Amino acid sequence: MTNLHQLLVERRSIRQYTGQTLDPEVVKTILEAGLLSPTGKNKRAWHFIAVDNKDTLAQLSECKTSGAMPVKKCTLAIVVCCDVTEAETWIEDSAIAAAYMMLQAKDLGVGSCWIEVNGRLSADGTPAEEIVQEILGLPEQVQPLCILALGMPNEDRKPQNTEKLLWERVHIGRFNPAQCSE
Repeated sequence: MTNLHQLLVERRSIRQYTGQTLDPEVVKTILEAGLLSPTGKNKRAWHFIAVDNKDTLAQLSECKTSGAMPVKKCTLAIVVCCDVTEAETWIEDSAIAAAYMMLQAKDLGVGSCWIEVNGRLSADGTPAEEIVQEILGLPEQVQPLCILALGMPNEDRKPQNTEKLLWERVHIGRFNPAQCSE
């Protein structure tokens, strides 16, 4: 990594993977990034389920109506969950952990894609969270927020164009509605 800013510019969602197995030390480092993430009141109530079984990945890829196919194609998925009885900030805590893991993956040359689970539905209207809980044997209080699809990239994505950043969304001191209509 050159620096954090460069990593942020270059990290993009990767949905195509080579199928190459990830080195166990790489996986450990990615998971460690999640374990290092901050949490509300230092509760650390998250749980990370690493899944590499192809049948399980295929099942997880069908937890919602669209957008989950990268899970079927990836080498490894990390299901980011949190015990909702332990942390009132479970969504925030899980999201930060997922973001840390995605940045760590990029730094190690591993592609990643966030697959939202929370609040999504399967084709028959079943909440995606319930489907994921059943597939992985999660207790009711351990709620999945997202699935991180991981693997060696099999596509090239251009870095973010910093010339197109939405600086009009930055307000100094207080909200300025005039900025939003420009």
